[in-house]
Amino acid sequence: MTTEAIVTGRTASPDRRKGRGTRIVLLVCKILLALVFGLPLVFMIVSSFKPDLQIFSDLGGPQAFLPVGSLTLDNYTGVFDRVPFWQFMMNSILISVVTVGLGLIINSMAAFVLARMQLPGRRILLAVVLATLIVPFEVMALPMLWEVNQLPYIDGSQGWLDTYAVQIVPFIANAFSIYLFYTYFDSIPKELDEAARVDGAGWFRIYRSIVMPLAGPAIATVAILTFLPAWNQYLWPLMVTQSESVRPVMVGMGYFHQLGKVSWGQIMAYASLITIPVLALFIAFQRSFVNSIASSGVKG
Repeated sequence: MTTEAIVTGRTASPDRRKGRGTRIVLLVCKILLALVFGLPLVFMIVSSFKPDLQIFSDLGGPQAFLPVGSLTLDNYTGVFDRVPFWQFMMNSILISVVTVGLGLIINSMAAFVLARMQLPGRRILLAVVLATLIVPFEVMALPMLWEVNQLPYIDGSQGWLDTYAVQIVPFIANAFSIYLFYTYFDSIPKELDEAARVDGAGWFRIYRSIVMPLAGPAIATVAILTFLPAWNQYLWPLMVTQSESVRPVMVGMGYFHQLGKVSWGQIMAYASLITIPVLALFIAFQRSFVNSIASSGVKG
């Protein structure tokens, strides 16, 4: 008999043993998943402190994930010597924050019209919006490039190439964000709209004072899911920007393959620098992130 059985005077029931076994299996699965997703990050950060020769010599064993050997900060100093890192970082922060802010306003307004206002054909319009999700961005990239090059800019010149606007405006409206807002807005009782209209409130007042304050989880979800693609963009900025003054951090990764010898240690250091702020942001707000995804899923 086990110690528990001696103390309690009875043996553990089969259901209790089964539940304990299930918890152990789930714990092992969580550990394995954490290793699968965490070890690449550990390898990247640890390798950023090692010379190139040691990075390759350590690949054959567990030391590749351990801070052992000749550790140095030379890779990080080399990053700042090789690329204008802070300029790229500030560009990415500006582009991402503005895209998220304007996207929340535009997409929530579009979803409000589709979900709360009884317009003819709104279901068809929603279907058309969602249909754009099946079109890969690569298919639209060249037509978009031609289009933005024909648009007038605020200084009177023609074309938006090599500006912040060309990296922000095309990505403000997003079909997936509209759908998330739509599903959440549609779940809010419409009796609130009727009561507000009886009191003389217009549609914008209902949107601003009633619907949006109740849509916190949807707002958090859309903000996070808009920020990550805006931060990680590479193809489009590479196509539409030439000046370092407007290029984001992801384009800066290509600089390490253009200047002669490739330094993998510097690449790891650069990747760590542009990953750690996002990782720290997620860790700080992980509870809000999980709650927002769960709440939006339930509401939808």
